[in-house]
Amino acid sequence: MHVRNLVIGEALVDIVLDSAGTRAEHVGGSPANVAIGLARLGHDVDFACRLGRDERGERIASHLRSHGVTVLPQSFGELPTSTALATLDEHATATYTFDLHWDLPAIPLPDGTGHLHTGSLGTILEPGAQSVTDALVRGREHGTVSYDPNIRPGIMGELEPVRARVEELVRLSDVVKASGDDLAYLYPDESAGAVMTRWLGQGPSLVVVTLGPDGVAYRVASGPDESRAPTAARTVVDTVGAGDSFMAGLLSGLLASGLLGDPGARERLRSATLEDVRPAVERGIATSGVTVGRAGAYAPGLDEL
Repeated sequence: MHVRNLVIGEALVDIVLDSAGTRAEHVGGSPANVAIGLARLGHDVDFACRLGRDERGERIASHLRSHGVTVLPQSFGELPTSTALATLDEHATATYTFDLHWDLPAIPLPDGTGHLHTGSLGTILEPGAQSVTDALVRGREHGTVSYDPNIRPGIMGELEPVRARVEELVRLSDVVKASGDDLAYLYPDESAGAVMTRWLGQGPSLVVVTLGPDGVAYRVASGPDESRAPTAARTVVDTVGAGDSFMAGLLSGLLASGLLGDPGARERLRSATLEDVRPAVERGIATSGVTVGRAGAYAPGLDEL
């Protein structure tokens, strides 16, 4: 089955300034990492973001295209490309300064779109967050939806409205992946298991929580049990992009299993067992295991798993 995947969310330039004054710039953004990860795993990926008509915007677009991602023309606007400045002190501790622009217009769904993924800052920041919601609602008519909150407390604002927004998007999603840190911020008095149960009751059919070196925990809507899987990381160079790599691998595995990608897949995923989704979870573990063994947000291909 030929499925086009649409990823919506921010792409930006990370600027790292160390204590000696050395400056380096890298392409970043959680949804951009997921888009690249999916494309590297052999899937057709369209990406909607917000880029300026400037040198940084063209650099991001070129980076995405070089990995096989199609950047939608609606991604370019008049405001500058977003940046995240990380200033490192003598102990390599970073202080962040963000210059973010998220005036995302209405995003048309490309022909053949069967799955839509979103997450991170672009789901929270206005005015573009409303365009994300509109796309998800339309996307559900044609296929399936996944979501990664990727909470960034210092940028997203007060807890209560962020939590309400997260739950709004959970209700629109078939698959939700969150980190243990996300859940600790959103629900400080609840266990990860309790949150997974809550979210499954709101609409998704699969909820996965990444737990760093402790692997992942996951539940499905068809039964009350929880399953766990250990990490596949042998060596850890850094954890940059690990969660995004896991998300790409998870989605890739679910698409390969026919559990995402068309309206009928929603019902198949709804009745799927823990064993049915295990191969997809294991693909996510494998992709993130490769990523943490390389510097930066490296996205592996299928031949590396």
